[in-house]
Amino acid sequence: MEKKIIYMDNAATTKVYKEVLEEMMPYYSENYGNASGIYSIGRDARKALENARVKVSEILNCDYKEIFFTSGGSESDNWAIKGVMSEQLKNNKNHVVTSKIEHHAILHTVEKLSKNGFYVTYLTVDKNGLINTEELEKSITERTGIVSIMYANNEIGTIQNISEIGEICKKKNVIFHTDAVQAVGNTKINFNDVDLLSMSGHKIHGPKGVGILFKKKNIRIQNLIDGGAQERNLRAGTENVAGIVGLSKALEMSYSSMDSKIEYLTELRNKLIYNLLKIEKSRLNGDLKKRLANNVNMCFEGIEGESILLLLDQNGICASSGSACTSGSLDPSHVLLALGLPHEIAHGSLRLTLSEENTEQEVDYVLDILPKIVQRLRNMSPIWKN
Repeated sequence: MEKKIIYMDNAATTKVYKEVLEEMMPYYSENYGNASGIYSIGRDARKALENARVKVSEILNCDYKEIFFTSGGSESDNWAIKGVMSEQLKNNKNHVVTSKIEHHAILHTVEKLSKNGFYVTYLTVDKNGLINTEELEKSITERTGIVSIMYANNEIGTIQNISEIGEICKKKNVIFHTDAVQAVGNTKINFNDVDLLSMSGHKIHGPKGVGILFKKKNIRIQNLIDGGAQERNLRAGTENVAGIVGLSKALEMSYSSMDSKIEYLTELRNKLIYNLLKIEKSRLNGDLKKRLANNVNMCFEGIEGESILLLLDQNGICASSGSACTSGSLDPSHVLLALGLPHEIAHGSLRLTLSEENTEQEVDYVLDILPKIVQRLRNMSPIWKN
């Protein structure tokens, strides 16, 4: 008999909706043409691609010319920062402002820029993961080319005050980019607050390998990928038509049910948080209220997060200890360290991220199993005993 899987790692990736897959399938079979082809199946593919672009723009309430399709969030992040800063060098601007809790797609990008003559300011965060907007305003200089602050953190779920950050950037006449990979489809976004925004299909029940860079029409950006004339000469490469169609359908479904989804997930999330906080020496990471509805991130003193994950897996529960992109690392989360947690506590982190397919019964099962796992590991831990 097959063991039931309880999947609570939706910040890492999501299950593709059946309706999304159904819309994608024709573009792997009868409508498989290259969207640059002038023959009929190529024209059909082009029509599907541009229809998807218009659909996305209508859902996000922006101009279809501001939507550029990419391979995912990491490419969109890289393109936004490298593309803008390459252009900004013409204006003698070589300074980037970001935060200490960004996804590594941002941190590694600005780190590479710093090795090539650019300067980077890393904003600190408070104990809940929120930046200080006064610190942001003071950090912006006449040499600042871009500010990149993520919309909602992928590990702790904290949602930044994007509207206030956007206003500061407008006042200072500096370009504002946000990594909204976790936020799009999970919280309401005003695209007037930002100049550039990154998102990814597989975080919203769409396919992997496709994403979006939203770019306002007045923002000048250099190519990250050179080659053909795709995406209005700004992003070369044969378009992933099936993936783009799937992304647009997933986005449509996410936005059509967003209010009810947020209400439902908030109830499940809060039930997990309040009951897990009953465990001795446990703590919630991230802001309790300014938080994604599906995110629970906890630390349990005296044990390793990886040990919790292995025992949860034995009980059919899929979770993570932080970012999926660093799951092979033995180092504690840079996000938790930035909150001020010591290494020994940051090592004991657990992230549970829900979807609307999770049930209250599954939450009850986790609340039954997880405290027993924590106690078992503490009984074995010399750190806890001491």
